[in-house]
Amino acid sequence: MPPVDLSVVSSIIEPHQGDPGAVIAILQAIQEEYRYLPREVFPLVSSRLGLSEAKIYSVATFYENFSLEPKGRVIIKVCDGTACHVRRSPPILARLRQELGLKEGSKTSSDLEFTVETVACLGACGLAPVMTVGEKVYPGMTPDKASEIVAAIRRENTERIEKASGAALAAEELKSLDEGELSAGFASSDAAQLQDSARLQDAARQQDAARQQDAARQQDAARSSDMLGEEGGHA
Repeated sequence: MPPVDLSVVSSIIEPHQGDPGAVIAILQAIQEEYRYLPREVFPLVSSRLGLSEAKIYSVATFYENFSLEPKGRVIIKVCDGTACHVRRSPPILARLRQELGLKEGSKTSSDLEFTVETVACLGACGLAPVMTVGEKVYPGMTPDKASEIVAAIRRENTERIEKASGAALAAEELKSLDEGELSAGFASSDAAQLQDSARLQDAARQQDAARQQDAARQQDAARSSDMLGEEGGHA
């Protein structure tokens, strides 16, 4: 399991600071965040609400909806009430445990994807044997149907992971393309600047050459005028 971020827990407690009566609501919110109640949150809840850790622990263990052990992303509940038991719910439970590789005494798969629990009654005795996956009820269950449901959930999970990986890869490729286009843009800009600079230098050289030619012509014209003046004087 990932480490518990106590800053997240603190933000959950903040609206109920100093209110011992909010302990159940706080524990519910923490369990929604982590899918169980990590032991390391108890000291923080205790200090912020002014309740002893023993009192908080007693609340967490009194209500069966709270769990002190990590739960899977998918919660499967198999009814083992009288009607379901008579209609062979135990083989369904056994098949699920086999499919998920659950060891003796373990309820949650090693990959933290599935948790399998038994309940005394789901209130659907006429549909027995009954199983739920999250909030969805599956009536008239058999071991084979249970296996099919697990396989379908695994396929959906694989597709979800592949889509997420594909989206991340696409984002990375887009980022690389953007960086490449940006680099190409800089390179094009640099080349254009160099071309502009070269044109300016050529123009400056041409202007210098033209000025030099004008100066030479003026000097030639002055010399010619002087020579004509001298010839006129001799005459």
